[in-house]
Amino acid sequence: MSAEALPPLLLVGCGKMGGAMLAGWLENGLADAVVVEPHAAAAAPFAGRVRVVDSPAAIPAGFRPGAVVLAIKPQEAGATLPAFASLAGPETLFISIMAGRSTAGMRGMLGEAARIVRAMPNTPAAVRQGFTVAFPGPGVDAGQRALAGRLLSAIGETAWVEEEGLIDPVTAVSGGGPAYVFLLAELMEAAAIEQGLPPDLARRMARATVAGSGALLAASAEDSAQLRRNVTSPKGTTERALAVLMADEAWPALMSRAIAAATERSRELAG
Repeated sequence: MSAEALPPLLLVGCGKMGGAMLAGWLENGLADAVVVEPHAAAAAPFAGRVRVVDSPAAIPAGFRPGAVVLAIKPQEAGATLPAFASLAGPETLFISIMAGRSTAGMRGMLGEAARIVRAMPNTPAAVRQGFTVAFPGPGVDAGQRALAGRLLSAIGETAWVEEEGLIDPVTAVSGGGPAYVFLLAELMEAAAIEQGLPPDLARRMARATVAGSGALLAASAEDSAQLRRNVTSPKGTTERALAVLMADEAWPALMSRAIAAATERSRELAG
């Protein structure tokens, strides 16, 4: 991240993702921030480093953020966003990480002057290994896009799309992707126990296998299909297991249906 100082930030919501982002920004030199979080325990890890208030009405007078980050649940948008409409304008960037909420819908709550970047990070942001895809809404200028890029890069890799509709499949694949990987680890652990391995060993082995495979995938120039083939010896044990997983394209078809379902849900959340 650039050595240039970050502007004052207003974080709305300090749950798991909001907190992960805030931690990344503090590591990168954030000096002035206000967090709006009604649940004091959620913001407790940041006590003494940022100002925490329980409602928009308690934001200190005169505080003028360069960016407002909306890290609340999409279902809370209607009740929450209008309270921040007074901040909307050409000088203030809003960054939303709410699944499904479109820039048009958010501008309807904040005002048409709002400059909004819609972004979808994922939970590996907690260890600065996230992947975020962002879309610049109407009126977002080059400087604001650069600011959004700096903020999002504090928690991992960042990419941009120029078509907002692409954020919905991004939400399904990247936003939800960690859950699918964790499910894989969960099922591998359970299956190992079924085959007689001690539970502690099954858990360590499943976690290390998933984590190590991810690290290999990140480090390799080969695509994932080739890496899979590299592990699969002809007539070996892995080939036998994959024959079950891919019988009648069972696993591929299920994954396709799962991503399609999550994409559709993201679109539904737009309201």
